[in-house]
Amino acid sequence: MFTPYDPPTDPIEILHEDADMLAVVKPAGLLSVPGRGEELADCLISRLAVTFPNILLVHRLDRDTSGVMVFGLTPHAQRTLSMEFETRRAKKTYFARVWGKLEPREGTVDLPLTVDWPNRPRQMVCHENGRPAVTDWRVVSYGENETRVRLMPRTGRSHQLRVHMLSKGHVILGDPIYAEGKARAFPRLMLHSEELRINHPESGRGMRFRSAAPF
Repeated sequence: MFTPYDPPTDPIEILHEDADMLAVVKPAGLLSVPGRGEELADCLISRLAVTFPNILLVHRLDRDTSGVMVFGLTPHAQRTLSMEFETRRAKKTYFARVWGKLEPREGTVDLPLTVDWPNRPRQMVCHENGRPAVTDWRVVSYGENETRVRLMPRTGRSHQLRVHMLSKGHVILGDPIYAEGKARAFPRLMLHSEELRINHPESGRGMRFRSAAPF
């Protein structure tokens, strides 16, 4: 289920930088924050801290997911940006390739999620104890036994998009945790944080950060 931690060493792409916040593109295979153990110390925030020593965490992306992330550069910016996510004002769009033909062309998954304790870090649908989780989807195109799709999560649960697509019978290609067989035989998880829309923590101006999927 788990692959050795061998994070990429390419320079981090910076999308936006000002006195209050930073927007970057996280590569697939790199942790957002340190994991447990010295071997998992290398991560996005520690690399960025070399240049931005005041950097503060606002949200996370899974290790295997790439794409847009924002960070605060002041305590006030961190609090304000974090509140954007907590109150669901932040609008997130992901691009994914999933197994099979996803139909209809658009829809919503509304299934509560909780951790699958015996199989951590797997998550699972649980109607009794799960936390609310909602994902909208819109098909982009169909390929040979796969679908290219945009996913718009309204909530931010761990592995939400991965488990919601799995629940539809359309696991995200290359998923090292949930995919099996041919659906797993890809060089990476085919999930990318394509766009993030938030309000600037000081000016309140609407900000839109984009990064095209590399697959």
